[in-house]
Amino acid sequence: MDRASSSVSATSSVFAFVEEFGRTYHAYKEGEGKYFMPNDIPEQERLDLQHSIALRLFGSLALAPIKDPKRVLDIGTGTGIWAIEFATEHPESEVLGTDLSPIQPDYVPPNCHFEIDDVEDEWVFSTPFDFIHSRYMIGAIRDFSKTFASCYANLVPGGWIEFQDYYAEFQCVDDSMRGTALERWNNLLVDGMAKMGKNGRAVAKFKRQMVEAGFVDVVETKFALPGNPWAKGREEKVLGTMQMTNILDGLHGMTVQLFVKMHGWSVEEVEVFLVDVRKDLKDRNIHFYYIMMSVYGRKPE
Repeated sequence: MDRASSSVSATSSVFAFVEEFGRTYHAYKEGEGKYFMPNDIPEQERLDLQHSIALRLFGSLALAPIKDPKRVLDIGTGTGIWAIEFATEHPESEVLGTDLSPIQPDYVPPNCHFEIDDVEDEWVFSTPFDFIHSRYMIGAIRDFSKTFASCYANLVPGGWIEFQDYYAEFQCVDDSMRGTALERWNNLLVDGMAKMGKNGRAVAKFKRQMVEAGFVDVVETKFALPGNPWAKGREEKVLGTMQMTNILDGLHGMTVQLFVKMHGWSVEEVEVFLVDVRKDLKDRNIHFYYIMMSVYGRKPE
């Protein structure tokens, strides 16, 4: 296709989702193993819950010290909830959300738009951005160094980038997770991602990679997110309950394609194994948590 402009109309094929394991998955580039999570209604509801968790944990839509950005890009926008809320809070901004799946709502603020796009393709935006945001993309992007270079090339001088993500390997304050089904599941998850060419620990390299791409004033902030309501403190228990629900709701979607295609399990073996994993996720005697990170930087003037 000759792409004379930065965008073209989507063909009907991207709306014909792939059905597998009782779930639906994105059709755009579906044969390339781009993303292993489903895109159906249960997953969309989970993504919106995950957005609420991030907002509660980070305290705002973005930590970067942005000031009235004119053009904003949200990479891997999912249901579009971040882009829609940012556009509502910043009516002076033009917000574009991109994703492999066209699952965004039709009714959005007039300054918010969505496109089907693969962030790992060559970027063909005709106008640079003032702020580029992305969240929860370790399961989708193979080469973050390349992505940060694309961001750098498509930012105005003085523009900001911010990526927020999980460190996929669970942490534990003691040895209460040792030998559990939960620990085994987490190890197999990170392993399966690696077999797909994705790095579940990629967020730990974001700061260095942004600096190597040319960004300055790079700031890395870490947050601890309890895996269930085991932690002391009201806020920690609320966050732990929300995150436990988030992972329980997404457990099947996170597991089935990876374990069947990357580890050679049967669907039945996955279902039996997840019974014990769910029990562990709810067990407040297992003191596990997630490291969540926000990393932002600025393109020099």
